[in-house]
Amino acid sequence: MATLAFGNLGAMLGGPVGGAIGTLVGRQFDSALFGTSRRGARLKELAVTASSYGQTLPRHFGRMRTAGTVIWATDLVERSEVQGSGKGSPSVTTYSYSANFAVALASRPIRGIGRIWADGNLLRGAEGDLKAAGTLRIYTGAGDQPPDPLMLAAEGEALCPAYRGIAYVVFEDLDLSGFYNRIPSLTFEVIADDDFTLQDVIGDAIEAIAAEVPLTPITGYTSEADPALDLQTFDQIMPLEIDAAGDELIVARERRQGGAIALPEAAIATGDGDFGAASGFARQRAAPSDSPPSILRYYDLDRDYQASVQRATGRARQGEPGTIDLPAALDAASARDLIEQVSRRVDWSRDRISWRTCELDPEVGPGALVSLPGIAGHWRVREWEWRDSGVELTLERALPVASAQTPGQAADPGRANAPLDVTPGETRIVALELPCDTAAGSPDVPRTVAAVSGTTAAWTGAALYADPGDGTLTPLGPSGRARAALGTALTALPAASPLLFDRASQLVVSLPDPAMQLASVDTRQLAYGANLALVGEELVQFLAATPLGNGEWRLAGLLRGRGGTEAAIGAHAASEPFALLEAGLTTLNAATLGTDTARQVFAVGRGDADPVGSPVHLDGIGLRPLSPVHPRRTATPDGGLALGWTRRARGAWTWQDGVDAPLVEQAEQYLVTLGPIDSPIAAWTTTGTSLEIDAATIASLTGSAAGAALHVRQQGTHALSHPLPLGTLD
Repeated sequence: MATLAFGNLGAMLGGPVGGAIGTLVGRQFDSALFGTSRRGARLKELAVTASSYGQTLPRHFGRMRTAGTVIWATDLVERSEVQGSGKGSPSVTTYSYSANFAVALASRPIRGIGRIWADGNLLRGAEGDLKAAGTLRIYTGAGDQPPDPLMLAAEGEALCPAYRGIAYVVFEDLDLSGFYNRIPSLTFEVIADDDFTLQDVIGDAIEAIAAEVPLTPITGYTSEADPALDLQTFDQIMPLEIDAAGDELIVARERRQGGAIALPEAAIATGDGDFGAASGFARQRAAPSDSPPSILRYYDLDRDYQASVQRATGRARQGEPGTIDLPAALDAASARDLIEQVSRRVDWSRDRISWRTCELDPEVGPGALVSLPGIAGHWRVREWEWRDSGVELTLERALPVASAQTPGQAADPGRANAPLDVTPGETRIVALELPCDTAAGSPDVPRTVAAVSGTTAAWTGAALYADPGDGTLTPLGPSGRARAALGTALTALPAASPLLFDRASQLVVSLPDPAMQLASVDTRQLAYGANLALVGEELVQFLAATPLGNGEWRLAGLLRGRGGTEAAIGAHAASEPFALLEAGLTTLNAATLGTDTARQVFAVGRGDADPVGSPVHLDGIGLRPLSPVHPRRTATPDGGLALGWTRRARGAWTWQDGVDAPLVEQAEQYLVTLGPIDSPIAAWTTTGTSLEIDAATIASLTGSAAGAALHVRQQGTHALSHPLPLGTLD
């Protein structure tokens, strides 16, 4: 008596690995295969990046998501920045941290890296954009890849390998401000191959093997074990046959043969205890497994490679259902089809026949497909034994082709709260000086701010710099992540009175992101200062904001010339800046910015190719006195001229009791000029809100200043106000 064991054949052909392959075929889908409730390499939830010695570095095929292993890192890099060190303002030191480290991803070359997740949020988008400041370098594991320059500089040539054959990434100066100043838990979308077969998975480890088996619909696979376990993993979902008749070991979905081999009539046995003594064969149906496979765990593509589960249809059984762990990436519908096919195949394979024949056919070997006289269907040879009464074959029912076709079952991958993958967007900035407000600070220190925003919701702020007018850039600190509502005026605002509610004028503005919103208010809110906005060089308030679509808004119900900007009412043009002066304003250090009229503020965000700049609008408004109002001009009895006006005070915007607001200047003084403002013909200085010019003076000036205009300006501590016209001399 002689028995051919597949394990022995495999061991002779390929050593221990071949023995495992042989054992795989010999026990295909029998009771030994389903003796436990969980099968395959245990599926892992998305692990965090580790740096343990001796940790297995997996091989990836197709597209997969992996945590990787930290193989090199430096200490955190600390940077400090002092702000507000100018006169009259306290200094503040801001600390920021970044990290340099390398993460190994795969023990075989890959094509590239897709998305990167940090603490569950996207650190790198599908377009390759980093969501945090820093530099990423990708090494695919090519045989000629050089050492990383940062690692080489830190470790030296003798201690810095190139890690050829290993795919890894290097982060340089990665900003940790968004990760609580620590290296976050990272996972990477590894793009190893466009397509792969079973040969790619096991061919590198086993010589003289042909395994060009398509692995459709699997789009990604991770191997952390030897090839025998990989074969066992795939054998669970797609039965594999092995043909060892030639010079190489052939692994395929079906044994290579032209068609089913027709066996002769069964031979009758005469010995005592032989099966099928009168018929030559015996047929039986094995009892169902206590835990047949009905659950497939896999990595779902639609849920960013999160572990997911699909179940086969059928009657529920007592006990724990059989579970197959497949460390592969596929969609929910394909996973449902796979577990349905496995469930049906196991049920068909319970039908067994023991068949005796006296004819020795070398083609009838393990894995061969045969047909039996008088018995329908095809059968697979699983074992054969050569006895003195003939060759005894153990046959298993082959799954009919029609039964392998599963109807399209509905499959739900479950809901995933995937992080948004949007580009950081470009930065937009409008810098301005706010009018004096005695309730908000000293009237002797200007309040310079910047309205900074981005074109998308993924904008995470920008670094601000001051150009005091000489071309040098000095840091002003970060803008913060809050987006200010700003944009561009599409129409020119017409002139109107600053003393009346402007119901006729309308302004159309365009915001950089259609998701940005402007809100309408009521008259009570308007009276309390709501909806204050910069338009060009004028401050206005608007009552109604009507969306026009695509980020455009129509503003109506206007209060004009707010904050002492009435001089700019008639100087508007299209395409001038618009900024809502509410949330999202960043305070700038006035001492760092300087007082030069050419000063600018620049912003640089992650989505900006070049710095974005803005001049300082309303330059000097915080220190400039308000122009007088209510001009009066009367002739005196002696032929002279009496001029009068009413003063206003910086920072005193409410007149609640009818009493003059307190003056914030060091002294009350006015300058009255005749002729051009820049080169007056005559000038008078007064400490009151009136001036008399006698007849003799008028007579002496009449010849040279006929028709010349008179103006008055308040002379403040730091500057002169805008002029108020008082008429002409004659």
